[in-house]
Amino acid sequence: HGHALADGPAILRTLQNLAKDLGDPIAINLTGNAFCETRSALIKAGIQGKTLNNRLGYLKALFNELHRLGDIDYPNPLANVRPLRLQERPISFLSTCQIAELLDALDDRTTSPGIGLIARVCLSTGARWGEAQALTPERVRNGMVTFANTKSKRTRSIPIDKALEKALHLYFKRHGLFTNCMLTFSRVLEKTSIKLPAGQATHVLRHTFASHFVMRGGNILTLQKILGH
Repeated sequence: HGHALADGPAILRTLQNLAKDLGDPIAINLTGNAFCETRSALIKAGIQGKTLNNRLGYLKALFNELHRLGDIDYPNPLANVRPLRLQERPISFLSTCQIAELLDALDDRTTSPGIGLIARVCLSTGARWGEAQALTPERVRNGMVTFANTKSKRTRSIPIDKALEKALHLYFKRHGLFTNCMLTFSRVLEKTSIKLPAGQATHVLRHTFASHFVMRGGNILTLQKILGH
């Protein structure tokens, strides 16, 4: 039933692994209690709560979609299973001095010529790293960048300054599209004086944009639209 998975192969693999953890049950025989017992065992095995909540969300969505399509005629067995309550992690953002230090370190990484530019797009627009990394020349025009295939499934356009627009087109002309350099970003970050809570790495750029936007008097509803929330 891969047609029920809007987010593609990655979620399909996640569901396959989850089915294995659950003992590969017949779908109609799956119960909320069985899921919760398996979840408890996975927590003890060290699986993160956020990962388990994601799996629950995917599996609920799968049953809902199959029911909508008429492939099953019984209720979602996980409808009443609640996600785990997680301790919120502190959200960090970079100061002006830290931004300068990070960009200098990224620009010095000559083996990844586009990494500093991707970071600048994130800092200028609040984009997720993957959104900025996926930009193409056609999505950079008229003082705007357009992000497609986003997490929210919406296309959004954000204004940028002329210098950044020019730098993006110059990069595309010289090097082509951006390559995946998220891991390189994390390695460069580790060598700076910047210390962040676990798991924030590239996402700190998005937090930084949002924090500085508000501190400069930006409207919170406008920020919501810019971030695609």
